[in-house]
Parts: sequence; structure tokens; C-alpha cells
Amino acid sequence: MLEQEDKILEVRQLQTHFFTDEGISKAVDGVDFVLHKGETLGIVGESGCGKSITSMSILRLIDSPPGKIVGGEVVFKGENLLSKSEATMRKIRGNEISMIFQEPMTSLNPVFSVGEQIAEVFRVHQNMGRKEAWKKAVEMLKLVGIPSPEERAKQEPHELSGGMRQRVMIAMALSCNPEILIADEPTTALDVTIQAQILELMKTLQNELGMGVIMITHDLGVVSETCDRVAVMYAGKVVEYATADDLFDQPKHPYTIGLMNSLPRMDIDQESLQAIPGNVPSPYNMPNGCRFAPRCPHAKGICHDAIPELRNTDDGSQVRCWMYTPEWEDHSDITKAGVK
Repeated sequence: MLEQEDKILEVRQLQTHFFTDEGISKAVDGVDFVLHKGETLGIVGESGCGKSITSMSILRLIDSPPGKIVGGEVVFKGENLLSKSEATMRKIRGNEISMIFQEPMTSLNPVFSVGEQIAEVFRVHQNMGRKEAWKKAVEMLKLVGIPSPEERAKQEPHELSGGMRQRVMIAMALSCNPEILIADEPTTALDVTIQAQILELMKTLQNELGMGVIMITHDLGVVSETCDRVAVMYAGKVVEYATADDLFDQPKHPYTIGLMNSLPRMDIDQESLQAIPGNVPSPYNMPNGCRFAPRCPHAKGICHDAIPELRNTDDGSQVRCWMYTPEWEDHSDITKAGVK
């Protein structure tokens, strides 16, 4: 059981909105979760559900305008990061909380060698001289399993394969031994063999360094392999929050169940895979009630009228669904999912 004192990050009612000519997009709208030391928390959901915006909000990397964190708290080691100065945040980013971004080719500077880019992290955050920083950069490349690290350090990003570039990003993120690593779709552009190597590398380094990891992904296979607990997001809100074992053994929210039913499996015919009907709602025009109600096969009138709270269930999970509330039995007016 994870102890309260092991908690290093707590996100409370985080709200990040984007103010555009089309209207207000509530990309993250009241998100809550906790990260403990040494554990991996998965944040999973379809593209556009708010996963990446949540991770960027933790580090206060939202472009303003049009984006703005309009509410909530991000409590790191007992202090709210949203109230810190930008100078303080610059010291925290990369030093205490690091992030691996989705696409290493766009995250790495194309005109500097990868060794120089890793060395810069040591110079900025550890005040090292150039020679010492370069030596540490080579050590980091060796740590993440890049062969001939002395030679690879001199190469520019375009000279490396996708898997090696991702390893460089991991080396850069881990340079200052952070307490939290945020990995935003770290294996999206990689083939399955390299993906497995990267995930295994991250798990090994996490065990060695004892850091907490937030794994942002849409891939439930990655979640099952790497995560201790999982927050399932839909349209800017967490709809289910459970241990990975509980989530895969007994998913509760209709959206989570839909995701599980759409997974290819060896024991079922591919033609019998079940897609979730309908589309994710527009961020500028959210439903009045539960945001999944227009696509939900179980929706009743109450589902279309009011947003359910994230509630505790008997097994320690949390779910945002009217089916798990006393009010559910009072409403017999089951409606069809509003999809065509």
C-alpha cells in the first residue's frame, strides 16, 4: 500500500483553457491525481482528451496566449507550482521534474551535436564547466545504452536513428537525476522492437534512480506493461482512476470498457472488435451533462443533465459515472446513445 508520505506530486482540480476566436476550449477541466515515489502513473485516452496539456500544465509550459491555467493546484513536495515565479520554475524544470517530449526530431536542436545538447543541461542546472559537462554527457549516453557513446556524442540528431534519438532524449531528461519524469508518448514513432527496448530501459533506470514516472499514452499495451496506476481521461476530465491490475481486470466506466473492447486480442476475431460509436465532442461545445453520454449505451436522462463527480468505489478505484451513484436507481428513463 502506498503511504501518504510517499506522495511527491498531487494535481488538484487543474483547469487549463484556451481562449481563441472560436471560443473557449476547456482542454483540461478539473483534473485530479496523485503520484508517489518510485511508481509509474499512466494517463491514457484518445488524442485530444487533454493528456499532453495536463503534463505541460504541470511544468507551466502552456503558451499564453491563447492558453491559460485558470484554476487548481499542482503540489510538488508540499508546494504549489502554480504560485511559483518563472525563475523558480526554470530551476525545477529539467532539474527536479523532467519531460520526454513526443517527437525527438523536433525536440532536439538540429544544428548542435547531441553531446552538446546533453552537456548544456549539466552546465545550466549543475554549473559544470564545458569539459566536465561533456564527460557527463558521454556517461549519460552510455547509461541509456547507446554504443560507442564518445563517437555518437559528436553526431547531430539527423545522423541517428529514431530509437537512438529517443535514447538521447531520455539521457537528457535524466541528466540531473529528477524526482519526476514525465514521458509524453515516448514510443509513438518507434517500431515495436525498439519500443520494447525503450520501455525496458525506462523501467530499469526508474528502479535504479527511484523516480516517479508519469506515462502519457493512448496505447493500453504500454499501460499494461509499465504502469502501477492509471488515470483514464475523456474530453478534459478524468473518468476513471484505478490500479493497472483493477483497470484491466474490471474496468468500470463505459468509456474505459469501450477502450478495452476495441483492443485487438489473440482470442477473438479481428472482425468482432467493437469500436466506440460517435465522436469526441468539440472542445468548444461540450455536452451539458456527462461528456461521454452522447456515445454511451447506458445513458439515462440524468447523464445528459448533470456532470457526475469522481467517486470512490468499493475496491478503492474512482469512477466518474452516474451508474455508481444512489441517484442512478431513481432514473429509469434509459435513453439511446445519441450517435448516428
